Amino acid sequence: MSAMNAKASSGGEEESSRMRTKTLGESGYSEEVKRGQAIFIAYLIATLELTFLFMQMGVMPYLAKSLGLDSVGFGYLQTTFGVLQLVGGPIFGRLADQFGTRAALILSCASGSAFFLLVSISTSIPLLFLSRLPAVFMHGLPGAQKVITDLTAPSQRADALGKLGLCFGIGIIIGSALGGVLSTKFGIFVPIYVGLVGNLVNTMIAMVWIPLQAKPKSDHHVMENSNVFSIREILRLMKFPGVMEIFMVKVFSGLPIGLFLVMFSIISMDFFGLEAVESGYLMSYFGVLQMVIQGLVVGKLTNHCTERTLLRLSVFVFAGVGLGMALMRTVWHYCIIAVPLMFAFSTLGTITDSILTKAVPSSDTGTMLGICASVQPLTRTVGPTIGGVLYRHFGVSSFGYLQLIVNIGLFVYLLKSKIPLREMKSQ
Repeated sequence: MSAMNAKASSGGEEESSRMRTKTLGESGYSEEVKRGQAIFIAYLIATLELTFLFMQMGVMPYLAKSLGLDSVGFGYLQTTFGVLQLVGGPIFGRLADQFGTRAALILSCASGSAFFLLVSISTSIPLLFLSRLPAVFMHGLPGAQKVITDLTAPSQRADALGKLGLCFGIGIIIGSALGGVLSTKFGIFVPIYVGLVGNLVNTMIAMVWIPLQAKPKSDHHVMENSNVFSIREILRLMKFPGVMEIFMVKVFSGLPIGLFLVMFSIISMDFFGLEAVESGYLMSYFGVLQMVIQGLVVGKLTNHCTERTLLRLSVFVFAGVGLGMALMRTVWHYCIIAVPLMFAFSTLGTITDSILTKAVPSSDTGTMLGICASVQPLTRTVGPTIGGVLYRHFGVSSFGYLQLIVNIGLFVYLLKSKIPLREMKSQ
């Protein structure tokens, strides 16, 4: 009788164990589905925000001109936007670390709504400048990066971040085309109204579909006494092994190309002799290239090459791009150069973001991504002044020679240095 009881007890334990295993398996599968869903929503939010942003960028020069703003004043308007984004990037990252990614993304989308609302009622130049203020918290792309960083394993991070290039490419193509069509057929303010409604929808998507806390609870620890606006806390991240070196490579490797792109609207007219429509086609070409290279090529490479190798490769290709730019004479030359240019640009951005988020504690990845996001606004801020001097006094080839010299120096530095790229995050 006791043997039968023991056998029954053993069978019950085995059944209970099987049920537990099944429940855990279902729970793990459910968590995986939710994780994948949140990452997809992050891609969607980034795509929509970039589409609306490029849509207004296409009509903004015409709106500014209709209000009596000349080219110099428009330059100040663009610089104001760049400065606000530059200042807001690290602050946005700190907010994401302390209050969660969902709160930060909601703030970004709501700021976008405020931005488009203020633009839609801009009937004077002061109001147009005032409309730039919400840009300090408009960081949908870093917000999406933060979601992806929190929900992916370090080994999958570069591939997942690289796919955001698809979002950027779609945003350039659809946003530029849609802005032109809507403004031509229905009026200059219609793209602004679409952007306003779209950002409100984006806000609702973030509220409903982004998890309250994306990163695992074991990784989430907030420093209660730290200040969101603390410069010391932001600079603290630069002291982690390899962070300052990689960040400097990120800033300086693409700086000459960034200066060239800031001046491109002028260069396309003066040097290449392009009309506005032809410039639009060229931008669409860049968008397709970025979609293909960053969305497909970079992801494949990250599965087969180390990050150190890809970092060196992108800097080396950037040096070759510099030589090509120094020698180019026609827009067709530039279309050929654009392929390795976009490859180096996409690879460098993806790999450095991946390396830097792995090099800091998991509770600081948002701040690190915010700092990384400030690189482009920094270029847009200093670009018109430095780029203008280079173009006026030394010509288009000066951008290429500067790109070549800077990246040869960085390539030699990366070959000789022993930067720790695979540091484990502090817990």
